[in-house]
Amino acid sequence: MNEETNPVGAEGAPGWSEFKFGRRLGLQAAAAMAASGALLSLADVSDAHAATKSGTIKIGYVSPRTGALADFAGPDNFVLKEIRASSYFAKGITIGKTKYQIEIIEKDTQSLANVAVQVTQELINSGCDLIVTSSAPETTIPVATTCEQYKVPCLATVVPWEAWWGGFSGASITAHGTAAGKGPIYNSMFFFGIPHFAGTFVPMWERIAHQTRANHNVAEMYPNDADGNAFRAAFAPTVDAMFPQGGYTFVDGGAYTDLTTNYSSMIETFKTGGKGGTSCDLYVNCPLPPDFQSFWTQASQQNYKPKLATVAKVMLFPTDAYALGALSNNIATDAWFTPYSPYESSLTGQSANQFAAAYQAQGNGQWVQSMGSTYALFEIAIVALKKVSNPHNRLDVAHALQSVNYEGMCGPINMNAKSADPLLASPAKGIGIIQPVGVQWKRGSTDLVGHKKYPWSQWVVDNSLNKKIPINGTLEPTNA
Repeated sequence: MNEETNPVGAEGAPGWSEFKFGRRLGLQAAAAMAASGALLSLADVSDAHAATKSGTIKIGYVSPRTGALADFAGPDNFVLKEIRASSYFAKGITIGKTKYQIEIIEKDTQSLANVAVQVTQELINSGCDLIVTSSAPETTIPVATTCEQYKVPCLATVVPWEAWWGGFSGASITAHGTAAGKGPIYNSMFFFGIPHFAGTFVPMWERIAHQTRANHNVAEMYPNDADGNAFRAAFAPTVDAMFPQGGYTFVDGGAYTDLTTNYSSMIETFKTGGKGGTSCDLYVNCPLPPDFQSFWTQASQQNYKPKLATVAKVMLFPTDAYALGALSNNIATDAWFTPYSPYESSLTGQSANQFAAAYQAQGNGQWVQSMGSTYALFEIAIVALKKVSNPHNRLDVAHALQSVNYEGMCGPINMNAKSADPLLASPAKGIGIIQPVGVQWKRGSTDLVGHKKYPWSQWVVDNSLNKKIPINGTLEPTNA
């Protein structure tokens, strides 16, 4: 890892805005902690906890059960039921010569960062040995920075690593978009970053351009919010660096306000703003779901129909596809968990496909990506706990989390992977990278999960970053 601690010139670097977003959330979390005064003094909190003789290991789980991010936590009840039924959670875990029971304590952030801080404090005060958290920077960064402040081990997922890294005091990102500076002691995470979005989307662009002779003009729909500004700063430079022969022309539709209702001006820009005054045949975004629904409907009405739409943040869940109806056809996005993978639970041996089929069979609706990453949080927790001699020693548990290297429901995750390929290496110790695949939403055919038929299903159409996950659908133009 590059040890540069002063990111001079880094504001144009891939991931820099995600980093600044994480820093801002980290500062907000610190302010919320200072205002609450809810915790014991920092002094010796973890040392005192290590001396406890409790026969129960307490794991806190924080997610956005309600509010704007609730779709991410939709499968929580099912996943936690499966976890609690698995052997270590149902029968206990032996560490050294002592057998411990495991208790999971759940908390809802209401999709609000200040509530995330509050519920994390409650978990710490209740004596949690470890806290795990999922789903979006607004959830994971306040939880992680609160845990770091109070020396409690924490594991996060479903947050771009650049944003997560930025939440910690002393962390930085170099001009090359790599992690540097002093990172966290008590925290670990697994997901991916801006280069992996590029590595998933661009191969699909290239194949569609070959099929259809689509031009290399790329329409960018980014709002004036934290996620939008992060993509605006980082995505195009990352693509240019990773695919220097691509010759892509990026056309920014303008930094609009969230929940805008009229996108006519942006649509006109995309129709005429490409190289040589041509339309943009490729499209990328990261808006709020209702904004994309409004834009995409208006784009169709105004005859802007890019040959391939590759989207981030939206179209992750079946509810997104159902809301758009016929306009969902062949929209592509990234997938970090898919039941079509060859992976299986490290706790039970259940395959990813069986896991998703059980979810559907129990009346929960169609499988969703976040079920896999939530499950993996608890798999990794067990791997780490088995490495320590005292599960109440928070520093030892934190160190164990940062050295996990295993394969489970989301595939192989190595918190300290060494590789010459930056897409495979850990950006820093304690960061595990999931290799995503590209999927498209397709209408009505019976999927391969329990042989269920839904109005729309995700099919794997590109595995450039993860050859272990088989392609089972044909990459087709979003609009012919």
